[in-house]
Amino acid sequence: MKDVMTATRNRLVSLLAVVLAAFGAVTIVASPAQAAGCTGTSGVTVVVDFTAFGGTVERRCALGDPASGLAALESSGFLITGTQRWGKAFICRIDGLPTAANEPCVNTPPASAYWSYWHAQPGGSWSYSTLGATSYNPAPGSVEGWSFGSGAQPTVAP
Repeated sequence: MKDVMTATRNRLVSLLAVVLAAFGAVTIVASPAQAAGCTGTSGVTVVVDFTAFGGTVERRCALGDPASGLAALESSGFLITGTQRWGKAFICRIDGLPTAANEPCVNTPPASAYWSYWHAQPGGSWSYSTLGATSYNPAPGSVEGWSFGSGAQPTVAP
C-alpha cells in the first residue's frame, strides 16, 4: 500500500511540474505581442526613452482603453517601481532604471533625475503632463511618453 501511495504522489508531483512549466511558457510567450506601437485606436502607444541610461527608445502597445497613464504603462509590459512614500503615484523606476544603487525610491527623486511624463497624438508634438500617471486618462489612439532626466521630452517623435 505504501508503494502505491508513493507512486501516486510521484505522478501527481510530475503532473504538477508539467502544468506549471506549461503555464510559465504561456506567460512568457504572451508578453512580446505588445512590443510595438498600437495601430489606429486599438490602444494607447507607450514610449519609454532609456537613452539617459545608454539604452534605446522602446514603443509598446497598451491594448484597449487603459483607465490611466499608469495602467497603460503597466499593461504595455513595463515593470514599474513607485516610491516607498507615494507608491506608484510617483514612478521611480521603469524596467529597473535607475538602479537601486543610484536611487533608493524612498521619497520623490530629485528634479534633475526623474521620469517625466508626456502626452501626444501620433505625428504631433509632446506635451508635458500636468497630471500624474494615476490621474490622467489617455484616449485610445494617443501616445504616452516617459523620459528620464530633468524634464526633457522623449528623444523621438510621437
